[in-house]
Amino acid sequence: MDYTLEDTQRKEKLLKTVYALQVKSDATFQKASPLLSNHPGLGMVTEQQVHQLAERAKVICHDLDNIKNRLYYRQDDLVQRIPNPNGDHYGGVYGIHCSLDGMVYVTSENAPRVHILNRSGQAFRVLPCAEWKKKETFLPEDVTVTRTGMAAVTDLVNGTLRIFNHHSKFSKGEWLRIGQFSSPRGIGVDASGRILVADYTEGKVHSFAVDHAFKMQGAHSVSNLRGPRYVCSAPEGGFVVSEECGDVKLFSSSHKLVSSISGKHGHRFGNPAGICADREGNVIVADEQQQKIHLFPRSGSPICLVSKGLQRPTGIACSTQGLLFVADTGDNHIKVFKYRVRPHYNADILNASSGSPALTPRGKAQ
Repeated sequence: MDYTLEDTQRKEKLLKTVYALQVKSDATFQKASPLLSNHPGLGMVTEQQVHQLAERAKVICHDLDNIKNRLYYRQDDLVQRIPNPNGDHYGGVYGIHCSLDGMVYVTSENAPRVHILNRSGQAFRVLPCAEWKKKETFLPEDVTVTRTGMAAVTDLVNGTLRIFNHHSKFSKGEWLRIGQFSSPRGIGVDASGRILVADYTEGKVHSFAVDHAFKMQGAHSVSNLRGPRYVCSAPEGGFVVSEECGDVKLFSSSHKLVSSISGKHGHRFGNPAGICADREGNVIVADEQQQKIHLFPRSGSPICLVSKGLQRPTGIACSTQGLLFVADTGDNHIKVFKYRVRPHYNADILNASSGSPALTPRGKAQ
């Protein structure tokens, strides 16, 4: 990318502005701290002045968070289009999950199989969705990977969850039924390894562990949801769930409602679909109706990561390499976006030892 003189000047202005705030706040703190500690009262400082400063500080901190986020994240940076591994023989791509090792698990509408793609987007393995004993196939709705590395899918038609056991007596492996649900759609795994299932018509998210014998343990349900579709692990434990034509809600590890995206960020969804949370603690949501994808940071305003080029985004997943995988059911492709830069230094730690604004970069961002 070519940079003009104006770009350089804007960079210098931004760095000087942030540096000036840092210097002034440090100097004020160093002078005010001993005075406030060793003398009674606030001198001539009034309560109104304290209140006004606190409110202005909130605004400035919010603006700084927005500047940091807009430097760190990218919009509409499409790096790859992966056609549906099933071709046009079935419906469009639908469920998607990216494992820690970079493998991508994909389901498609009306397709009795799960495809596993490697980091290059090529089909690495196929898991046929069949019960070998009954010689029957089933249709996976959504897909995830358990803490032990096993693929797990929801089976909406048969109202159950299935886990693929590689160590089965069958040479091709075996899908094992786990539990019975009304209409299981989205599936995920929380930070403690418990499986999460969004039960659409029941308006619930079920959370439970699976033991070595593939039996459900310690099941718990969150009720009063309106058409829960997709579910994923929350950044700090608990889970996040999207409601059809509704909101996206965050629950704690104790299954208590923490907040909703619309309430916290003032964002209005059309029809929230796929959701995922990245390692920075951000929640990413695909809006099927608005055909966009937004990132909701832990601090700062929402950021539109994908504003164009989507027809019907459903499932999404993010990788540790800063890639966002979007199952575009309408276009029958998996679209891969680079949604954040990956600096060699920690972007959240400022180098306080520097004595100047440091107008030269401290590390390249990939």
